[in-house]
Amino acid sequence: MTLTHRTSGTFTFAHWDEKPVAGADGGARIAHAAVTNDYAGAIEAAGASCEYTIAYTNETTGAFVGYEFIDGTLDGRKGSFVLEQRGSFGADGVIECSFSVLSGSATGELAGLTGTGTFTAREGQPATPYSLAYALPD
Repeated sequence: MTLTHRTSGTFTFAHWDEKPVAGADGGARIAHAAVTNDYAGAIEAAGASCEYTIAYTNETTGAFVGYEFIDGTLDGRKGSFVLEQRGSFGADGVIECSFSVLSGSATGELAGLTGTGTFTAREGQPATPYSLAYALPD
């Protein structure tokens, strides 16, 4: 039997390196960002690596997709997994994101991990809270 767990924690942006790909400043454009995050709470991981493709519709509004490799622990179980992320951001400084565990990506004590979650980041917020619902095989 597989049990679903609901858990939460926070993450902080440790590093953000964004580079333009195409388009014009101030208008529609595409960028790439290499990001490093540090997780605390249910997920404990330092230096999680994330790659985003960002589509700006103007200077402050747009959407993004990305993949994040997390190597650490989830509720005390050691292993790694990949999160597939999709979100949007607006002029109000709020980022909304939903994510899921990429099927087949989990290793170690997390092998077979499935799950989905969300986060809402607000400009000026030192840490971003996340929620995660996940299941592991028995």
